[in-house]
Amino acid sequence: MSLVTEFNDYRTRMNEKIMEADNKVIKRFFNLDTNAYAEGALNVKTKEMLGLACSMVLRCDDCIKYHLGKCFECGLSDEEVYEVFAIANLIGGSIVIPHFRRAVEYWEELKTERQTQA
Repeated sequence: MSLVTEFNDYRTRMNEKIMEADNKVIKRFFNLDTNAYAEGALNVKTKEMLGLACSMVLRCDDCIKYHLGKCFECGLSDEEVYEVFAIANLIGGSIVIPHFRRAVEYWEELKTERQTQA
């Protein structure tokens, strides 16, 4: 199973489990997150790039994978994603480097999966 498939399957399975609890506050938080990334004054691509940079600075590998997937869906080029990586490393400092490495690995996996499916 690929890194991308494993991550997406786990995320889907756990989100379904979380939603089964039917907790109003959790549902509202998830909804707020969803709506924050919807088209608005900023387009979705820009919002996902912001989400990726922030996730890298905060060093959340799950969030990095999620936003990389969304950036990939938005059609980011390698050049664009590496500019986001550069900004995140500049802001976050050297402690971001291990997360940067994993982000590059995941980005490459996203591209490989696309080629395999084509």
